[in-house]
Amino acid sequence: MTNVVRFVPKSELERQRLIREARAIYDSIFPPVTVCGGQADDRSGQSAPPEAVAESQPKQR
Repeated sequence: MTNVVRFVPKSELERQRLIREARAIYDSIFPPVTVCGGQADDRSGQSAPPEAVAESQPKQR
């Protein structure tokens, strides 16, 4: 079986490094806001699936 190797351009690696560094600086100035569920602000832009949200919340009776 052959292995596939993906080459990443140097410019893309530098871009990712700069984004990580900028996020670290931003988070040090503006810490992530805690929502009432006790979860930190998600900066990835993706929301959790509904079943994951339902599992993280306590069941009310």
